[in-house]
Amino acid sequence: LSLFLTLFVMKPTWEQVNESAIKPLTAKQIGVGEAVKRATPPVRDFMLKSTYSSDLKLFLDLRGGPAPKTKEDLDLTALVPAFIISELKTAFLIGFYVFVPFLIIDLIVSSALMGMGMMMMPPTVISLPAKILVFVLADGWSTLIQAILAGYR
Repeated sequence: LSLFLTLFVMKPTWEQVNESAIKPLTAKQIGVGEAVKRATPPVRDFMLKSTYSSDLKLFLDLRGGPAPKTKEDLDLTALVPAFIISELKTAFLIGFYVFVPFLIIDLIVSSALMGMGMMMMPPTVISLPAKILVFVLADGWSTLIQAILAGYR
């Protein structure tokens, strides 16, 4: 699923890279160095749109030196780690949003079992099917995929 979502999200960027760098390189119209120069702007633009400014500022400050004046001056050695950290933050947030309702279901089931005096019955026997049911009824996959893709539009 993640591979195909990646291909879906990156399609416009890879089409630009293909047209500006890969096709001329395979036709031997340009060299590898020029192909890398031509491929960098679309990839930089994609990463810049999806990177939190606070993460980018952190890596620019850690790198030291003068701050870039334009996005063309922005070097990938600061942008790539900032992009990765931003993606990890987003992933943890999505994981947290999925975890909290499941935690609430666990607490409700455990409390109900304790209230009925069924302390020897493992709560997961009841809570796991309940979690799956809630995820399916809430259309969890569509909601999750929409949330992921919304971050790239």
